[in-house]
Amino acid sequence: MTTSRTLPMTVPAPDLPARVRIHEVGARDGLQNEKSVVPTEVKAEFIHRLAASGLTTVEATSFVHPKWVPQLADAEDLFPRLADLDGVALPVLVPNERGLDRALALGARRIAVFGSATETFAARNLNRTVDESLAMFEPVVARAKAEDVHVRGYLSMCFGDPWEGPVPVHQVVRVASALMDLGCDELSLGDTIGVATPGHVQALLAALNEEGVPTGAIGVHFHDTYGQALSNTLAALRHGVTTVDASAGGLGGCPYAKSATGNLATEDLVWMLQGLGIETGVDLDALTATSVWLADQLGRPSPSRTVRALSVR
Repeated sequence: MTTSRTLPMTVPAPDLPARVRIHEVGARDGLQNEKSVVPTEVKAEFIHRLAASGLTTVEATSFVHPKWVPQLADAEDLFPRLADLDGVALPVLVPNERGLDRALALGARRIAVFGSATETFAARNLNRTVDESLAMFEPVVARAKAEDVHVRGYLSMCFGDPWEGPVPVHQVVRVASALMDLGCDELSLGDTIGVATPGHVQALLAALNEEGVPTGAIGVHFHDTYGQALSNTLAALRHGVTTVDASAGGLGGCPYAKSATGNLATEDLVWMLQGLGIETGVDLDALTATSVWLADQLGRPSPSRTVRALSVR
């Protein structure tokens, strides 16, 4: 793999942000679907390598019950191993107050709750209705804010649901607004099964703005099931979004939505942003080397097109 590249050539496009913050989800969302348990020391090294590549937000783990996501059962062991990562935000997912207790006990300063825009996914993922899940999150968010902890609200199935089909924009806006009303600092819009298209992205963002959700509080989380993740990201950037979720090497999916394939690969995102002249602070070669290293640990090649292209040069 080359360490000095002249490509992609930088050709800025008008009306795009100067800088994008990448919310790296590879260590949590990316690994949670792995069938073989990844050793804690490998996860810790993965996160350290991601941080060394220039990523400033790396979602570390999830404080869910081990029964539901066995891959992340080592959260109490993993999180203290990241204490030396000064200047790197390490959000963790918490499903309820018990998860919050565990996260706060270890000094977590950024948490995320995980909601659904559809009833079927809420039932399958949280064993609750949409409104019951919001009620569950209310004390979690309130306690976190009382502790001056940053709260992200994930919202799944924003563009389509494998059981319910198309999800009306107004339905997504209702739940998204409710999450923000609870006190969330930011909102991540999840295209959980990868069915979004650019026009749909623009329509949802505009509708959220009309309901008082500012663009600056919105992040986007696209899956690449139909090869639309980058085009959808570009549509969001044109609307003014500056936070994009991505997973190193394109790892991940959703354990409760079987049609969900991998997340947008961080390397593919960085390649596009570099070509547009948008700053990320990420060293693409270092990031690619990290994904190649992790692929070796997992025993299979990375699905990221950029990783594959750069690793054979």
